[in-house]
Amino acid sequence: MNRPLRVLVTGAGGQVGVDLVDILRGELPWGASSTYLPDARAVEDDEFEVLALTHHELDITDRDRVSAALHATRPDVVIHLAAYTAVDRAETDADACFAVNAAGTGNLSDAAHDTGTHLIAVSTDYVFDGMKGASYVEEDRTNPLSVYGASKRDGEVLCRPEDTIVRTSWVMGVRGKNVVHVIADRAASGESVRFVKDQTGTVTVASDLARSLVSVARTRPGGIWHVANTGTTTWYDIADFVGRTLGRDDDFATAILTSDLSPAPLAHRPERSDLDTTKWRSHFAAMPKWTDGVERLVRDRLLRVTP
Repeated sequence: MNRPLRVLVTGAGGQVGVDLVDILRGELPWGASSTYLPDARAVEDDEFEVLALTHHELDITDRDRVSAALHATRPDVVIHLAAYTAVDRAETDADACFAVNAAGTGNLSDAAHDTGTHLIAVSTDYVFDGMKGASYVEEDRTNPLSVYGASKRDGEVLCRPEDTIVRTSWVMGVRGKNVVHVIADRAASGESVRFVKDQTGTVTVASDLARSLVSVARTRPGGIWHVANTGTTTWYDIADFVGRTLGRDDDFATAILTSDLSPAPLAHRPERSDLDTTKWRSHFAAMPKWTDGVERLVRDRLLRVTP
């Protein structure tokens, strides 16, 4: 009998991390699809041994601690989710952002190399400047517009060729803070919302990404992969969809431009950073449509808070 695949998860307390740990342990998290199996394989009992570490348990900016942790545990795979994600705050907190997203990722890549571990590092669409005018493929040149994007790009650069980099975008889950919860709360309370229609991207539902990462952990392909739910959209369209899912009409969401935001956000976001997932779909099953994923998120969010 083969031993379980030992998987160490950094950032296990985040919205993707909690879903990933559930799936690795054979549980279906809130908002997950019971039918999405990227590699046509369900998670088997005792297939994975999970080492779930939060920031408090492993500070990835501490190179010596990272090395010691991997040498002590000897995982087969590290799925690296720990990140500095406060995009606007990063503009005035650049040192801390780069310490986590760049140096921290480099520390993990070095330790993984030293211990024969495969690193899967999760990155972002914000490594692009949005000027292409079409969906981004893995080989496109990066040119981040923000401190956050630059820190994630530098983290990618510090990875080794044998590591796997998974770029994703607009992540939202049932657990954790994200814009869908804000939209749903406003819809339920009878309020209205204003969202930008001039920022285009791809939604990634946390549970779907987590299930995809399980397939990546099994295959350990190396290189860069774009992983997101199917379909391109805007923040306004997401708000409108959530509102209609919760019974609101045309008066709920109003489309505005980024230039209308007041106060203006500190970080510059790309106007169009949707990810082309052709490479993913050529090796694995396509992720569900973004509307399907968001509908599950909204539905299970209500179930989770109902006594």
